[in-house]
Amino acid sequence: MENLETGQGSQPSLAMPGRGMVQPSGHPGQVSESARPSKYQEHPSKSPRRRREGKRSQRRGGGHEQMLQESERRRLPSQHEHPEPSGSAIDTAESSPKRRAHFLHGPYPATHFGPKACILPNPTSVMHIQDPASQRLTWNKPPVNVLVIRKIRDESLVEPFKELCRFLVEEKQMMVYVERRVVDDTSLSKDEAFGSIRNQLCTFREGYDDISDCIDLIICLGGDGTLLYASSLFQGSVPPVMAFHLGSLGFLTPFKFESYKTEVAKVFEGNAAITLRSRLKVKVVKDMLQRTSLQPYSQEPQQQQQQEVNGLLPHGHMNSEAGRVTLQLQVLNEVVVDRGPSSYLSNVDLYLDGRLITSVQGDGVIVSTPTGSTAYAAAAGASMIHPNVPAIMVTPICPHSLSFRPIVVPAGVELMITLSPDARNTAWVSFDGRKRQEIHHGDCIKITTSCYPVPSICCHDLVYDWFESLAQCLHWNVRKRQARLADVSDSSDTEN
Repeated sequence: MENLETGQGSQPSLAMPGRGMVQPSGHPGQVSESARPSKYQEHPSKSPRRRREGKRSQRRGGGHEQMLQESERRRLPSQHEHPEPSGSAIDTAESSPKRRAHFLHGPYPATHFGPKACILPNPTSVMHIQDPASQRLTWNKPPVNVLVIRKIRDESLVEPFKELCRFLVEEKQMMVYVERRVVDDTSLSKDEAFGSIRNQLCTFREGYDDISDCIDLIICLGGDGTLLYASSLFQGSVPPVMAFHLGSLGFLTPFKFESYKTEVAKVFEGNAAITLRSRLKVKVVKDMLQRTSLQPYSQEPQQQQQQEVNGLLPHGHMNSEAGRVTLQLQVLNEVVVDRGPSSYLSNVDLYLDGRLITSVQGDGVIVSTPTGSTAYAAAAGASMIHPNVPAIMVTPICPHSLSFRPIVVPAGVELMITLSPDARNTAWVSFDGRKRQEIHHGDCIKITTSCYPVPSICCHDLVYDWFESLAQCLHWNVRKRQARLADVSDSSDTEN
């Protein structure tokens, strides 16, 4: 699992690429590791009387210290003693690649339980967790480079795209990046008035140009698919994302384009609420020894290259020791394993932290984030979870065993999905609906929580925006709203 390096004694600042970061604020329940009581050490006194008084005070108030001493004596042989960090030792622990800390979204938990119980101190696993209510966006430097993503093949978005680009280039003096196929649109090339702005746009091609280190802010025009596409462009740290609702779905797009100038100006000023949408780090390991044994040795090199282009082995690298090809992706919504075109039910084994949980026999299984709980998982019967809840959801698709229901596991665990030995056919896997490929016997899919979330900028706050999106997209309380509007109109007519 990816780990988040956090400092001791203060909350972390989640840096975004370019100049954006999440501004931390104090939490009353947080206790610094350096402020916790260390092991009691008796200092030499000048008289025996003072020594006796020190021993009495130790017996009266040193319960916690005595417990720590006993825990140190009872430490297992495999557990090495960790000296109390201070000064340069903390810096060394922070910079060490062996340091592990789970990336979870939630308030920092208290580690003392009652008068005598506490968690065994371990300096290498201290977690400082950002409180969701205090997640505010700030800028180290003013943003300069803005990526504008527009829904392709939608003529209704041409005019909003022109207005936004003209506003960013002429009024805000920003460097605007867009996809080359967006600029090559015939509706834009025929507009002579937009020609001067079009010539100032920076273009890129997906899969060929790397823009991950030069984008300060992302603005999406369209539906939820535009934000998913923006997430796929950044396999590492993601810049802050501002999404305008101009598509069919609006679970992830809280802003309305009518007031885009005011909203964009507020974001440039900073201090905006932000939702950290966790992603899944997916690793596909394919057993190439069996794959090559199934293929004839007389296969042409050109045909092998064509298979790689068609997506059998995309973005992989050969591990000569294990003889496997590894594919690693960051997924925002879900990982779907299904039966593909076969008429047989899929049969896959589900492991949790290396332990077999169950065999999923049915149409497939969905492993999703809380953000993806309102997507395919909701249609399969899963619960809708707020994006700041640290969890991974496992939802079966039409399971043959009626006892297998959707489950929620803690964020940070590692899930592994393999094809069952007695499966009659292969399975297929897709990531946010893209990069679909076939899974054979011996292949495995490893899934865990990524330490690179998608910072989604809120229109109001992270709670109001989420419930408002559910009410709008799922048509909650439509009759009540219509009745209230009717009452308001009737009262205004009566007054007139």
